[in-house]
Amino acid sequence: MRHRVHGRRLNRDAAHRKALRKNLIADLICHEKIVTTEAKARTIRPAAEKMITLAKRGLANGKNNPALEVHARRLAAARLPRYRTIKNESGKDEQIDVIKKLFNEVAPRFTDRPGGYTRMVKIGKRPGDNADMAVLMFVGGEE
Repeated sequence: MRHRVHGRRLNRDAAHRKALRKNLIADLICHEKIVTTEAKARTIRPAAEKMITLAKRGLANGKNNPALEVHARRLAAARLPRYRTIKNESGKDEQIDVIKKLFNEVAPRFTDRPGGYTRMVKIGKRPGDNADMAVLMFVGGEE
């Protein structure tokens, strides 16, 4: 019985789980949509929403005191990898600053929203191992 045992192990040790969580959240911020297993999506969803809330509060408090925005950026930088390398439309590698994108693009989009920044859509089973798959995306990107 798993009474009062919180969190999912995902068949990984603690360091691997922490790295997986950081990388999936960074990919979600960069790509604004990720396809992953349902268990991983359920695991990272609260942490991703907390990062967006941290950025929102940092931006709001930074208007009065810029040191508070710097503090929020440093907290976010401690919890996420700094850069992500992705391929752009022309096929070249492009380096994205995850923290800058979080604070400049993602968080301002949700200033009027009190929570629930992500949506998880189940997409069925993966053919190889029959794992439940899901798409984790930001809310409001459908327009």
